[in-house]
Amino acid sequence: MNWTALIIFVLLFGFITVLGFVAANWRKGDLDLLHEWGLAGRRLGTVVIWFLLGGDVYTAYTFIAVPALVFGAGAIGFFALPYTIIVYPLVFLILPRMWAVAHKHNYITAADFVEGRYGNRWLALAVAITGIVATMPYIALQLLGIEVVIGAMGVEAPGLLGDLPLIIAFVILAAFTYTSGLRAPAMIAVVKDTLIYITVIAMVVVIPIKLGGYASLFADIPESKLLLTSPKGGNLGQYSAYATLALGSAFALFLYPHTVTAILSSSGREVIRRNAAYLPAYSFLLGLLALTGFMALAANVNKLPEFADHFARYGSNFAVPALILHSFPDWFAGIAFAAIAIGGLVPAAIMSIAASNLFTRNIYVPFINPDRTPQQEAKNAKIVSLIVKFGALIFIIFLPLQYAIQLQLLGGIWISQTIPTVIVSLYTAWLNPWALLAGWAVGIVTGTWMAATQSFQSAVVPFSLDGLTIPGYAALYALGLNFIVSIVLSLVLNQVRATRGADQTVAADYQM
Repeated sequence: MNWTALIIFVLLFGFITVLGFVAANWRKGDLDLLHEWGLAGRRLGTVVIWFLLGGDVYTAYTFIAVPALVFGAGAIGFFALPYTIIVYPLVFLILPRMWAVAHKHNYITAADFVEGRYGNRWLALAVAITGIVATMPYIALQLLGIEVVIGAMGVEAPGLLGDLPLIIAFVILAAFTYTSGLRAPAMIAVVKDTLIYITVIAMVVVIPIKLGGYASLFADIPESKLLLTSPKGGNLGQYSAYATLALGSAFALFLYPHTVTAILSSSGREVIRRNAAYLPAYSFLLGLLALTGFMALAANVNKLPEFADHFARYGSNFAVPALILHSFPDWFAGIAFAAIAIGGLVPAAIMSIAASNLFTRNIYVPFINPDRTPQQEAKNAKIVSLIVKFGALIFIIFLPLQYAIQLQLLGGIWISQTIPTVIVSLYTAWLNPWALLAGWAVGIVTGTWMAATQSFQSAVVPFSLDGLTIPGYAALYALGLNFIVSIVLSLVLNQVRATRGADQTVAADYQM
């Protein structure tokens, strides 16, 4: 048991717990209304949104998984860096339109917008279910990040006793989310991001010095890990895989319910545009974070006997905790591990809120209780947020870790299939809702099948065309089929007026 690290960890965790409950009185509103509980009253400004989106996108699992991918697979792991750069111009151009129409019509979810745009609750249901299912494993992986750092401090025991710290963290998360709604992760995100910046900057300064400098560090990395494998024999190999992963991930990132929720909680279109300009600072941080995977390789942390059991349990996901323990005093390890754990709580809270918003607005209201009161609506969302977190906790405790990773891999493929329905519809309603529903189904099925051909171990699949093999992100290939089906069927179905519902929106709604 690393008592010094554990005490620091508990103190910082206790501080953000208090902060989570205090947040209920911050920019006070009626938390018995869904837009106040689930969107913080749509009153968050530029600085808070910057921290909130940073805490939302750059999670505990990012802190663990990106260096782990670089540690295990090498340069291909850096695909996460360009995709976060590609995404911000898309945010600048697209998402202010989403905010404007949502603000005008009191839409709380992307599925609300879809139903308003097309007057088709079944298409909205498909978008809602996709968002919920794609989000659930993401929450589980945040709990995994917390579990890894708890284990790194020596808090381990057989059976459920060993999971007790994780259960306590879950209960704390559930309690302050239920009480304070989105205000809690918004306030905590400021602390989380400050701690992570301190941790990452310390790592990229101190560890290379201990390893003899960056030149020595890179000299110790095998060339096969430093560079992408060059194309050969008519196979584009890692080049096309890298490019399509970056592009496909950029398109999908801001379709996840938790990022849509953060965007819709902002106080105006200009807040979103300013954040699109400022958020690349996190991409710089991500680049430094990815470098720590190479540092772990150079330090050979997986060969140190004191970490053998942890690597056996967590695999390469233990690379960063091992590097921190090996390179820093225990007190700093406590700060770093608290940063990672809090980095799990913030996105997990937002994700559970986003999933509960989707269930409440797009399943509970239209299909179960159309005559609900605003108070019943908010109460249902709060209860569902607890159920979602409880489900993620059960998943991470009782099912193999690989299942959560595989489902999260599928989640990226699935959420991408809502691009024609959500993003394209911000600009035109020409596509027929039933055609979009058919395209979505084709994309979901083919994307899942492609991942299955890789035994759900990778989202990169080979595509052969005239003797040229192009390994690429399954989400993009499935999305191509999705668009083809949606466009072709729209040409046919648009001839039948009855297939189209009423559009609640007008052009001016998108330009507020």
